[in-house]
Amino acid sequence: MKYGIVYPQVELRGDPDAVRRIGKAVEDLGFDYLLVYDHVLGAVHTDRDSKLWGPYTERDPFHDPFVMFAYLAAMTTRLEFATGVLVLPQRQTALVARQAADVDVLSGGRLRLGVGVGWNYVEYDALGQDFRTRGAREEEQIALLRKLWTEPVVEFTGRFDRVDRAGTLPLPGRAIPLWLGGFSAVAISRAARIGDGFMFAGGGKTVFEQWADARRQVAEAGRPPDSFEGEWIVTMRGDQSLDDLPALAESWRAAGGSYLSVVTMGRGFDSTQAHLDYIGQLAQTFGLKAR
Repeated sequence: MKYGIVYPQVELRGDPDAVRRIGKAVEDLGFDYLLVYDHVLGAVHTDRDSKLWGPYTERDPFHDPFVMFAYLAAMTTRLEFATGVLVLPQRQTALVARQAADVDVLSGGRLRLGVGVGWNYVEYDALGQDFRTRGAREEEQIALLRKLWTEPVVEFTGRFDRVDRAGTLPLPGRAIPLWLGGFSAVAISRAARIGDGFMFAGGGKTVFEQWADARRQVAEAGRPPDSFEGEWIVTMRGDQSLDDLPALAESWRAAGGSYLSVVTMGRGFDSTQAHLDYIGQLAQTFGLKAR
């Protein structure tokens, strides 16, 4: 199983030095990957006819994942990068294909692209996309991304995108893993049909039930269950200690999970160093070897 850290960007005030220090430390401490959340815009929540239910506002800083990964790829050698998740339907498909391919090529094949449909309709409006059709658009985009990553010239006509005998070079030297994430049954079903894996976040029992359901749906779709991977993004509750993590990780591995990452946000850390100290404790807890 691979272990990762979720970059604590909303607590680090957009500090570029924090990106460098944490990216390097995650690799040096023996973790396998760094996972980054995605939002193009933060929106004011008050006085909206349609409520914004997500946790982030105009006060929360975010780095663009592709830019951040390109920056970190130049100063790391083996650290893998995962988006958890990129809000795909609000972005231009061909541009995502180009950016993801470049990150994968320039990093030596270290990108895992996790995608989802998001919740912030203000972002969709600002980026010129339809929030209401985001699920259907995501499905079409996944098919088009795979064509753009494998075919030098693509002919594609869909409901949302059209490519007229064009391509994006250089192609990545492999099939970029394309995972889905989210909290709904629809997202899990979509992943079971067309994704390489699913990113789960939340409580233990619920995650295990969702994971079992996802594997069942993968089999029902005629796909080998073992070809579909799962990641558990763990947010530690207030009553949990680091001593609980090895058992949680082992239970996830025994259930067939292949990735486990830990969120360091929400624990009261007020500096980059505090996050780094906790990440160091996590490495020791998981028995990782510094490299």
